[in-house]
Amino acid sequence: MIHESTDTLSNASIDELVYTAVFSANAAAKSEARRQIHLQARHKGAISSSIYPLYMAFGRNEVKQRFTVPAFNIRALTYDSARAVFRAAMRHNVGAFIFEIARSEIGYTEQRPAEYAACILAAAIKEGYKGPVFIQGDHFQASAKKWVTEEGKAAEMKALESLIDEAIAAEFYNIDIDTSTLVDLKYETRDEQQRENYLGTAHLTKYIRAREPKGITISIGGEIGEVGKYNTQPDEVRAYVDGVIRHLDGRTGISKISVQTGTSHGGVPLPDGTVAEAKIDFDVLKETTEICRREYGIGGSVQHGASTLPESVFNKFPEADAVEIHLATGFQNMILDAKSLPQEMKDAIRDFCFANCQDERKAGETDEQFVYKTRKKAIGPFKKQMWELGAEHKDPIVKDLEAKFEFLMEKLGVFNTKEIVAKYVPAIPADLPEYREASAELTAAATVDPNEGE
Repeated sequence: MIHESTDTLSNASIDELVYTAVFSANAAAKSEARRQIHLQARHKGAISSSIYPLYMAFGRNEVKQRFTVPAFNIRALTYDSARAVFRAAMRHNVGAFIFEIARSEIGYTEQRPAEYAACILAAAIKEGYKGPVFIQGDHFQASAKKWVTEEGKAAEMKALESLIDEAIAAEFYNIDIDTSTLVDLKYETRDEQQRENYLGTAHLTKYIRAREPKGITISIGGEIGEVGKYNTQPDEVRAYVDGVIRHLDGRTGISKISVQTGTSHGGVPLPDGTVAEAKIDFDVLKETTEICRREYGIGGSVQHGASTLPESVFNKFPEADAVEIHLATGFQNMILDAKSLPQEMKDAIRDFCFANCQDERKAGETDEQFVYKTRKKAIGPFKKQMWELGAEHKDPIVKDLEAKFEFLMEKLGVFNTKEIVAKYVPAIPADLPEYREASAELTAAATVDPNEGE
């Protein structure tokens, strides 16, 4: 049920609040619904938090339990999927898990940060979850194409700064900067190759530090090599981190580094639409983490593009000391390929791809490859239809997702991490002055709608 008036929201259920927060055509009602969700979450003990203190404890080798923190990119059925994550976590005393959304996903899923955060926190309220809730901006990525001119560079940096402002206002206290797209291999030395990357990371890190709320150190991630390219080398790690540190002017730096190990985002579709199996170089993860912790005192390496990997490999990420792993496309595929998803919706999504995404089609691609690569663009336009699916269609999908979340949590070693997280990331009391003051910002953030996002 949508509440189009702010007067009726005080008595709305959490289901009604989140529906209004996502779909209301009344900007004031949408904004107020989002604000109420944030405030209710704080008072019920589900607190938007930064994972930075935990990752720095990893950097000091204080955390003895071996685990890799899963970061779940929820593109579709966000409220229902997040509820499933919380249920799985609560069953197994899991505290170390992240919800995230990338800059590109914000665009094609039509989920601005304020909407995404409202869905996650509403899910925590609905399931009775108490403790830190980690919401992350994933791949806040610079466009290399726009970076070629000074004018384009300035505009792109401004777009990233605006997105950071929007994310922080929505209580994203974990942000991954991705200027790895700017790495230029035509130069001979690693420092020259990484220069634009570390300068961009340092600039945005300082920008975040100047705007983070009092009492919170936002966890910032950096990235060395764009996912899908060649595997990361140790000298690149040092060139990048040293460059970032040199340009931070003494400010607190990054807490982790994303590296390339042989995967690609979304996987590589074969002619029949299935996904080719990737080969992971786990030695890259282990060596990078060793450098991070021993030489720089930060959390370690991050694995991207992992959700389409075979189930047999996930236990290897904690063994390789990866501090975090990003999981996205596999969940999208489970929803879009689900047997219970109405065939007419599947057909409509397929038709959408052919009608709207032909400019992305590459020569030689089969129809199945083309649809697999572009159907994510239909998630935003079909968001309301998916949200309103009947129980007979939606419940089997959510049940399978919950089982997958639970499986991944087990294999990644995060069962029984609630107390470890609480030791380093205590839930901040909801009545602190800075939290009361920050609540006013949520109203403004709720209606921010920058044109960028790709």
